[in-house]
Amino acid sequence: MFKKVFRATLLIFCASITCYSQNQKQEQWVDSVYNKLTNDQRIGQLFMVSAYSNGNDEHLQQIEELVKKRQIGGLIFMQGYPVKQIKITNRLQCLSKTPLLIGMDMEWGAGMRLDSTLSFPHQMALGAMQNDSLIYEMGKEIAREMKLLGVHLNFAPVVDINNNPLNPVIGIRSFGSDKNLVSNKGIAYLKGLQENGVLACAKHFPGHGDTQKDSHLTLPTINISKERLDTLELYPFKKMMNAGIASIMTGHIEVPALDSKKHTPVSLSEKAINGFLRKEFKYEGLIVTDALNMKAVSGKFKEKGEVEMTALKAGNDMLLFPEDIPAATEKIKTALRKKQIPNEQFEASVKRILRAKYKAGLSQKWKSLSTDNIYRRLNRPQAKSLQETLFAKSITTLISQDSLLPIINLDNRDFASLTIGGTGEFNSYLDKYAPFAHYDFESSSPKILSKELKAYNTVIVAVADISPSKANFGIPKPAIELINALEDETDIVLCVLGTPYAISLFRKPSGLLCTYENNALTQKLAAEAIFGSIGTSAQLPVSMKGYPAGSGVNTADLKRLGFSVPETVGMDADVLKKIDVIIREAIIDHATPGCQVLVAKNGKVVYQKSFGYYTYDSLKPVSNETIYDIASVTKVMASMQTFMFLEERGMVDLDKKASVYLPELKGSNKENMIWRDILTHQAGLWPYVPFWKQSIEDSTVVKNYYHSEPSPEYSFKVSDNIYASQVMQDSIWSWVINAKIRDKEPHVPFDYKYSDMGYYLLKQMAEKILNQPMNEFLQQNFYDPMGLSTMGYLPLCKYPLSRIAPTEQDTYFRNTLVYGLVHDQGAAMSGGVAGHAGLFSNSLDLAKMLQMHLQDGFYGGTRYYQPGTLEKFTSQQYKTNRRGIGWDKPAKGVWWGPTSRYASGKTFGHTGFTGTAIWADPEFDLIYIFLSNRVYPEAENSKLIKNNIRTRVQDVIYESMWEYNQYIDSY
Repeated sequence: MFKKVFRATLLIFCASITCYSQNQKQEQWVDSVYNKLTNDQRIGQLFMVSAYSNGNDEHLQQIEELVKKRQIGGLIFMQGYPVKQIKITNRLQCLSKTPLLIGMDMEWGAGMRLDSTLSFPHQMALGAMQNDSLIYEMGKEIAREMKLLGVHLNFAPVVDINNNPLNPVIGIRSFGSDKNLVSNKGIAYLKGLQENGVLACAKHFPGHGDTQKDSHLTLPTINISKERLDTLELYPFKKMMNAGIASIMTGHIEVPALDSKKHTPVSLSEKAINGFLRKEFKYEGLIVTDALNMKAVSGKFKEKGEVEMTALKAGNDMLLFPEDIPAATEKIKTALRKKQIPNEQFEASVKRILRAKYKAGLSQKWKSLSTDNIYRRLNRPQAKSLQETLFAKSITTLISQDSLLPIINLDNRDFASLTIGGTGEFNSYLDKYAPFAHYDFESSSPKILSKELKAYNTVIVAVADISPSKANFGIPKPAIELINALEDETDIVLCVLGTPYAISLFRKPSGLLCTYENNALTQKLAAEAIFGSIGTSAQLPVSMKGYPAGSGVNTADLKRLGFSVPETVGMDADVLKKIDVIIREAIIDHATPGCQVLVAKNGKVVYQKSFGYYTYDSLKPVSNETIYDIASVTKVMASMQTFMFLEERGMVDLDKKASVYLPELKGSNKENMIWRDILTHQAGLWPYVPFWKQSIEDSTVVKNYYHSEPSPEYSFKVSDNIYASQVMQDSIWSWVINAKIRDKEPHVPFDYKYSDMGYYLLKQMAEKILNQPMNEFLQQNFYDPMGLSTMGYLPLCKYPLSRIAPTEQDTYFRNTLVYGLVHDQGAAMSGGVAGHAGLFSNSLDLAKMLQMHLQDGFYGGTRYYQPGTLEKFTSQQYKTNRRGIGWDKPAKGVWWGPTSRYASGKTFGHTGFTGTAIWADPEFDLIYIFLSNRVYPEAENSKLIKNNIRTRVQDVIYESMWEYNQYIDSY
C-alpha cells in the first residue's frame, strides 16, 4: 500500500515539476516578446482583423499594411478558399515580426467558411445525440483541419442555453435548453479541440439564448434576475472555465442584472467583464469581443476608435473586427495616458494574447504550410465517415404511434409524399425503398391535395425552408392546416427538416422525425430512418409545447440497404472512378449501348451509376430506374429463392431424385438425377435445347402453337404479334422430359457442364408443391414485402415500355425488336415466366436481395430464411466443381473465371446472357451488380466478354478497398 501511495505521489510531483517548467518557458517567452515591442506594437497586438481569402487584391494589400505597419495581433479568416487562405497565411506570418494568432468561426467545421470542405452538424443536432465521445471526435477532427490551414483559435463552442424558440441568431447553434446538457457537450467539444492543439472559445458570455433579436442587427436585452442568470445562463460558462477553456467571447447583449446602465452591452461593460468575469469568476484566460462591426455596438459612438477603446477598458483582451485601427490606436493611447485604462490591465491583456500564441505553438519559427493535395487532406475518409455518423446519430424520432416507425411491412401500404419547401433529394431516397406518388405543396391547391392524399394509407410529409424570424417559421398556414387535417384521414409521417421548434405548429401525427438541418445528408438519413436503414436513439435537446427536452423514441435498424460515400465503408472514391473509364470504353467499343453498375459494402450503397443509352442511337439515356432483362440471373433470384424456401421447410430434399416429386420423369433418362447434382450442373443434362426451333419446324403443327392475336386459348405473349397456345406448355414439358442428356463412360459420374434444363424441372416441381404459379409466389413472399418494385416477371404488367431496356433485334424467331418481353426464347414460349429466365429488375432491387443473403436471410425487419440456409446453398458442393447449389462461385487456381481474381472463396452470384452479373462476397460484406443489354442489337456481340468488362470493373472494386487502407495507413 505504501509503495502505491509513494508512486502516485511521485507521479504527481513529477507532473507538477513538468508543468512548472513549461509555464516558466511560456512566461519567459511572453516577457521577452512583450519587452521587445513598442507601445504602438503592443496596442497592435490587441486587434484581430477580418481576412477574406476570396477577397480582392486591394483587401489583401490593406491587411499586409496592417501587419507590417501596425503589427496587429491576429486575423480572423472568413469566407474563401483553402489554398488561397494557406498562401495568405504563409505570406503574412513571414511578414509579421510577431507571429499572428489566426482564428476562425468553425463551429461546424471548415465548411462553415471555406468552399469544398466538410460541414459537421450544428450544435443542436449534437445536443440530440446520446454519445458525447463523438462530439470529442468532431472537435479533434476540426482541430486537425484547422492546423492544416494554419488556424490556432476556433470561436467555438457556443454554450448559450437556447430557451427561446424565436431566437433568430443562436437557434440550432446551441446544444439545447438544458444547462447540464449544454455544459457536458460543450466540454466534450472544447477537449476535442484543445487536447489536439487548437484553442477553444466559449461564447457568447453571459448567454445569448433568451432573446428574440439578432445582435448583428440591433442590441438585444435579456432582462432576467441575477439569480436566474447565475443558476442557468452562466452555468455552462463556469463549467467551461473549470475545464480549462482557453478563451471566452463576450456578447453584444444588454443584461441589466450585470450592468444597470441603459444600452450598455456586456461586451462594453466594465462591471460585467472586469468586475464580474475577472473578479467574481476569477477567469484569467483570454477574453475576446464579439465582432465590433455588429450593429449592436457599431455606430453607437460619435468618434471613431471609441468602441475599441471602450471594449478594452471594459476588460476584453482581443478586439475582434475593429472598424478603424488607426483611430482605435490613438483612442487607446489617450486612455492609457489619462489612466482611464490602467497600465497593469493593458499589460495583462497584451500578455494574455502572447500567452495564447505560445500555447498555439507560435513561439517556434514559422514553418510554411503546404497546399499539396489540401482538399483531399481536409476531406480525408475518416472525416467523411465521422460527418455521416454524427448526422445519423442526431436524427430524432419523436412519435411512432403503434410502432409505425420504422416501417416494416411494405406490401400493405400505398405510399405518397408531400413536400413543403426545398427538400432536395428527399423524394428520390424515398423511391429507393418503396413505390411513391409525389406531391408538392406549391404545385397544387390544398383542396385538391387533401382529396388526392386521402387515397393513400401512408403519407410522408417533409417540411423545409424553416425560418425562426418569420411567422409560423416560414411555413405557409394552409400547409399547416392541410397536414393537421390529414392526420385524421391517414397515417402521416412528418419530417421536420430544420429547427425542431416548428414541430409545435402541428398536431401529433402518426410518426414524427426532426433532423435540425436541411441538407443532402439529413434528407437521405430521414428517409433511411423511416424505412429502417438506420436506427434512431437521439432525444430532443430543447423544450417546447407538448415535447419536453429529452423526448424521443428509439427505433430499430431493420438492416435495409442504406446509402453512403465510399469512405464510410473503407473504399477509395477516386479509385472507384476508374469504373467510369472502363464503362465508357465498353460503350465506345459497342460492347453494350448502356448499363447500370452498383457497389454496396457493409449494408451501404456507395456507388450507383447509369451509363449510356438504351440503344446506340443515343435517344434515351439509361437511368437508375431503368429495368433490365436479367436473363440467367433469374435462376438464383427466382428459382433458387423458391427452392431454398421449400428445402428449409422439408418440402424437398436436395439428395432425393427429381422423379420423387415429378413422377412423370420415371422411365426417362432423368429418373435417377438428384437435385444436388441438377443444381450444381453435374447431373448430365444437355446444356441447351432450342425448343423454339422444334415449335416451328413442323409447319403442320405451327398453327396449333401460335396465333397473331391474343385469345383465351392463345394467351401467352411471345412478341407483339405472336401468342403461344395453352398446348405449348404441355409440349415444352414433354420436350424437357424427352430431351437427350450428355454421354459419359459407364460408372463415371458426370462432370460439371452448365445447363438451363434443370430449371425447367425446378419450376415444374415448385409449382406443383406450392399449387401456385412461381411468379405469384415470389411476388407475395419476397419481392413485394422487400419493396423490390422493379423485380419480377412480365414487367409490362406494371411499367411502361419506356422504363425497360430493349434486347435483341430478333431476325430468326420473333422477327422484331424484343422490347419489354423476355429475351430467352424458351422463357418467351412459356409466357415470360420460366425457371431459367424471364426475371426483370434494376440494379438496386438486385442489391437488396443479395444484401438479404449476406445477412443470413434477414432484411427489413423480416426473416426470409432460417439461419444457415444461405451459407448451405452458396457454398461449394464438390471439389471438382466450383458451383454452389444453384449459385456460381469463383474459379480458383486458373487465370480466367467469372469473378475478379481478388474475390474471396466465399463469393457467390451469377451471370446472365444479356450482359448481367451479380456477386456477393461475405468476407468483405460486398455486393457488385452489373446490368446491361449487350445483346442489342445482336446476341452474337461478345465484346463485353472478350474485353472482360464485368470482371475488370469488379477488380477495381477490390482495388478501391486496398487503396483506401494504404491511404489510411499513410496518415
